[in-house]
Amino acid sequence: MTVERGILFVVGALVLASVLLAVYSNLAWLWLTGILGAHLMQAAFTGFCPVVMTLKKLGLPQRAGFS
Repeated sequence: MTVERGILFVVGALVLASVLLAVYSNLAWLWLTGILGAHLMQAAFTGFCPVVMTLKKLGLPQRAGFS
């Protein structure tokens, strides 16, 4: 797994978890979904993403893009 695919996995899992928690527990969990969406947009503009830094520290290799 590469850093790029790891980002997709981590954010996708968090979005799915927050939606499931909203459906089965409390609608307030949808705030997490909104925060994740806002963070993805912010990261697209600034390039700052804590998930990327964490995955790099874990030793995942990086690629230039998706293939």
